[in-house]
Amino acid sequence: MENLRFAEEIVLLLLHDGRGKFAHVSDWSSRYAFGGSVLMDLALENRIDTDLEKLVLLDATPVGDSLLDPMLAEIAAEKEPRGPRYWVERAGGREEEIRDGAVQRLVERGILEHHENRILWVFHSERHEVIDDKASRQVKLRIMNMLFGDELPEPRDVVTICLADACGIFRELLSASELEQVAERIQQLRRMDLIGQAVSKAIWDIETSLASTVQLHVY
Repeated sequence: MENLRFAEEIVLLLLHDGRGKFAHVSDWSSRYAFGGSVLMDLALENRIDTDLEKLVLLDATPVGDSLLDPMLAEIAAEKEPRGPRYWVERAGGREEEIRDGAVQRLVERGILEHHENRILWVFHSERHEVIDDKASRQVKLRIMNMLFGDELPEPRDVVTICLADACGIFRELLSASELEQVAERIQQLRRMDLIGQAVSKAIWDIETSLASTVQLHVY
């Protein structure tokens, strides 16, 4: 199968096979999973580079990809140097268009089929059903093999694992005992990718800030 964009892989990771339902993750998890996915693809396309402190534009030339180019244009238009957290938050603001664009691509690839029903004329519900279940299983199987095995992963697998871990996706896909079993392996894989480390740290910083804000409101 042709390489999917990271946003497409996130969609397939979250989709329950054969049930047409997505795993429940928090709003912030979804927002920064899809926002971070675009930044990671831009890095692999050599358009940006990032460390834990700053994100740098390397090449403003459009990729020719509707999921990536709007964010690349935003980065290119920014006059001041910004850190990864700033861009993760900006990219997270594009969550809906990134997610919907990824779903539409999967439909066009014949991987998903989109059913849309209107109920009572005003309420709108959507269901995304896997029609090429092999593609979904392939993504999940590849990632799970990396987590529960010891083979050397491809760079793309490390990036996907970093992103899924930072956004809490594995908490929805794995049991508590399975999470405990792979915790050390996840830490090992995360150290292998600087881009993943930078974006993941930005997401964790945002999560910590959100948690602190909630606690302040509670007390």
